[in-house]
Amino acid sequence: MRQRLWRALRRARRMFQATLVFTMVASCTEGDLGKGVDAPGVDLKGQSADNITVGNRLMAAGEYELALESFTRAALDEGMTTQVLTSLGTANLGLRRLGQAETLLRRAVEDNPKWPVAWNNLGVLLLEIQEYPEAAQVFQRAYALDNGESDAIRDNLRLALAKTENPVNNTAQEQEYTLEQLGDGQFTLRKIQSPRQEQ
Repeated sequence: MRQRLWRALRRARRMFQATLVFTMVASCTEGDLGKGVDAPGVDLKGQSADNITVGNRLMAAGEYELALESFTRAALDEGMTTQVLTSLGTANLGLRRLGQAETLLRRAVEDNPKWPVAWNNLGVLLLEIQEYPEAAQVFQRAYALDNGESDAIRDNLRLALAKTENPVNNTAQEQEYTLEQLGDGQFTLRKIQSPRQEQ
């Protein structure tokens, strides 16, 4: 009986010590986080921006699958911001996943209706699915929000208006896009007309 009691006391003492150590570690961690202390050499805010930048470079190289992975990492780091939604939608557009692209790009313009890049990229998607009148309206909005400063948005608007007036060729075209960097470091899509489309 005495031995059992002694063992139970020793076990309780060990559990108390472990709990005490755990509590001390937890309180230190919470205190550091509360003060905004990051691990040495790590810029937590910069990480998601890096993923967006890497994704944009991959998009420019036509590596849409790898770009999508990079944008997904950005989403995990900073959440589904307007920029992340637009980037994910644009990568899906490059991969011809038009349904997913449309959902993401429409969410992006709902999230921030004043960002011309999201409107422009939604317009490119609408050109792809041959919704020319809506594409023209979307590009007009993007152009107005951008104060007419982006050549890419202007060219996309011209193409959408031409298609609305004369949709000569209604067959699906192979997509041809180029990324154009804006002054704030963001990228916007420009739809390139193929020789067939220009006729």
